[in-house]
Amino acid sequence: MFEDVVAQVGRWSARWLESLSTRPVGVPVDAADVRAGVDDHLPDRGEPVDRVLSDLTRAWEPGLVASAGPRYFGFVTGGALPAAVGAEWLVTAADQNAATYVMSPAAAVIEDVAAAWVLDLLRLPDDAALGFVTGAQMANVTCLAAARRSLLAARGWDDGADGLAGAPVPTVLVGDQAHATLTQALRLLGLGSARAVRVAVDDQGRMRADALADRLDGVDGPVLVCAQAGNVATGACDPLDAIADLLSDRTESWLHVDGAFGLWAAAAPARQHLVAGAERADSWAVDAHKWLNVPYDCAMAVVRDPAALTGALTTSAAYLPLGDLDPSARTPENSRRARAVPVYAALRSLGRDGVADLVERCCALASQAALELGRHDRVRILNDVVLNQVLVRADGVDARDLAAAVQRDGTCWVGTTVWDGEPAVRFSVSNWSTTPADVTRSTTRILELLDAL
Repeated sequence: MFEDVVAQVGRWSARWLESLSTRPVGVPVDAADVRAGVDDHLPDRGEPVDRVLSDLTRAWEPGLVASAGPRYFGFVTGGALPAAVGAEWLVTAADQNAATYVMSPAAAVIEDVAAAWVLDLLRLPDDAALGFVTGAQMANVTCLAAARRSLLAARGWDDGADGLAGAPVPTVLVGDQAHATLTQALRLLGLGSARAVRVAVDDQGRMRADALADRLDGVDGPVLVCAQAGNVATGACDPLDAIADLLSDRTESWLHVDGAFGLWAAAAPARQHLVAGAERADSWAVDAHKWLNVPYDCAMAVVRDPAALTGALTTSAAYLPLGDLDPSARTPENSRRARAVPVYAALRSLGRDGVADLVERCCALASQAALELGRHDRVRILNDVVLNQVLVRADGVDARDLAAAVQRDGTCWVGTTVWDGEPAVRFSVSNWSTTPADVTRSTTRILELLDAL
């Protein structure tokens, strides 16, 4: 039975993956058409597995976006490396609960090895604790939960037992361009997004160290500063060394770095200067399903002080005693899939040099896109292209109209954002399989569509 299932799904998967380089990138049908193709009648009696799978693949394929392909430049979306795809299949087939060592020694050991490799590549302390979570949202939540516990414990307050009512809640400072997942984390943790003190940024979205110094002046008590490595619009990184300097004399402070994609600059020698000082922070959030190109969903929450992380997250039950070495002691989840296995496979297939090359190639391709788009006399490149993000505006055309035309066309896919109060097109290069030819094909078509508008 399983041999037939794997063969059937394998045939579809291979065909889909091989088609990514040639198929239209966007969705050529609307939601109603997709819904019409899906059988929404729950049967009284079960149906044969091969029919269920064949109907499913036939029904959902028209609504699939080729976001894993080489010309998807929306959001910050990686593809999936071949080794990571294979490892993800193994994870599904093995169906391990990676909560504890006793539940799956294999998953726990591979997670430990993958974590050590990630810390090494990102130039973070090798004795830091790392938990594999779903995405940067939960990585930020996890890290800030550890920060909250540590800062309050220093004041003699146990937030886990006593909650936040009456607690000496820390002053939180964030850049004015902080990502929405960061402010969402503050809401979820009871620290309040509106309470966060906004710090002015420069024209690239980097937190200004002088503005942070002004905000810190006169602040007493515990302080939590949330910095950013990789502005989601421009790719710019906050001056992490200067920020760390400002906190170095404060005994009640915590520096968190939201490095969802930008922290991977540390793995590329020519880009390491962009995140200089990141290693001085207390916690870091970074995705794997973005620039490392593993399948969704996977990210890492890293905390310098393992006790702060495990103290904030470890649960205990009579039937499920968790120790500090159990994977779920470092994440908000108990039951969880073995997310570290695709990370292990991706890193082993790439090696140290391959990870650096992946980062450098994406940055070079982003620079190529900026150069090719910028040759048009109506196009303005709004950012310094230092990583993999290109921010574009065209005179006389609403960026949302241009992006919509590109999405309908299907040659490539770009999204929009708001920059300096006006819409802008965002072109993000994060896929291992993107080539210079893919970029040129895409920029050529974007400019043709711009002229048509």
